[in-house]
Amino acid sequence: MIVLVVAHHAAMPYHLILPPFEPSSLSAYVASIQIVSPVNDETRSGLLTLFTSINDAFFMALLFFLSGLFVWRSLERKGSARYLRDRLLRLGVPLLLMIALRPLTYYPTYLQNGGTGGFAAFLQEWSTIGWRGGPIWFLEVLLAFDLVLVGLAATGARTIFARGIPDAADRPVAFYGRLLVASAIAYVPVSAAFTSFFWLQLGPAQVQVNRVLFYGAYFLAGVLLGVQGASHTFLTRDSTLARRWLRWSAAALASLALSIGAALGGAGELVAGVLYVLAAATTSFAFLALFLRFVHRRRPVWDSLFESSYGIYVFHYGVAAWLSWALLDVALPAVAKFAIVFLACLATCWATTALLRKIPGVARVL
Repeated sequence: MIVLVVAHHAAMPYHLILPPFEPSSLSAYVASIQIVSPVNDETRSGLLTLFTSINDAFFMALLFFLSGLFVWRSLERKGSARYLRDRLLRLGVPLLLMIALRPLTYYPTYLQNGGTGGFAAFLQEWSTIGWRGGPIWFLEVLLAFDLVLVGLAATGARTIFARGIPDAADRPVAFYGRLLVASAIAYVPVSAAFTSFFWLQLGPAQVQVNRVLFYGAYFLAGVLLGVQGASHTFLTRDSTLARRWLRWSAAALASLALSIGAALGGAGELVAGVLYVLAAATTSFAFLALFLRFVHRRRPVWDSLFESSYGIYVFHYGVAAWLSWALLDVALPAVAKFAIVFLACLATCWATTALLRKIPGVARVL
């Protein structure tokens, strides 16, 4: 999933949704739709646009689901105080690091917009504008969800969470149906009122308003499913979900086609919202089924990727921005530029994190 996140941000400079680039100023860039990517390349690709559209349909929802899967057992084992301390360390320190690195991430944006005067002039302009912080929002929202969950666990709701979903052992379709309904309730009404480009900014924190409850539904679904332990659910290699990977994959392709087709065809907010929710749930289950079915053997390279994945997430956005900026004047097709940015970014962040984790104490955070 983290590799998909890196690929997504490596592809965004070449997305067809971005308007033609006209250098103006940093503040004008921030106020426009171009803010979805720090760097805006004039070379675009419909294939990369399709790729990012598929990603956007499910991958952050699935990340929140996976983030919630092991939360309750950790909370029960550690107790509220220690759990909160560990979460603040694990999420808070990388948050501070990402905030500190954020000016370096967007300096290429300043340069592309005709900025002069060096880094000092950039910092002066930077201090006068509100800025959306890229993937930093995921850690902020995840920390907020953890805080809410601990608060609920301190009340009578603890007994509800402790029961989890007893019949989830091998009933993925039933769980899927519940998730579909809950996420639709959380997403469709809010999405009708706010567009996907409306972000609420509170200091260094930001949230995509129409999706925050939607992501909360996935996080909560992961929490409830993981109460009994993942090995006691349908998330096992011999489960019904894994055995029916082909059906789930076909259903995911169909739901993605419907959702993306509706968006391109200008469907109304209600229809588009329902189809988005359908695509998110179906594609998430298809990915779970595929990995449960086919990924069984542990290998050193995959173990290293797993151990470094969090650090890759923390560092990748700025590295991708600088790499895509460096390729702006290179005469290559968009797909070729994307491949260079993606592979170089993944390798750089992977190696950096692996080296940093050798420092005593760093592995507890990254």
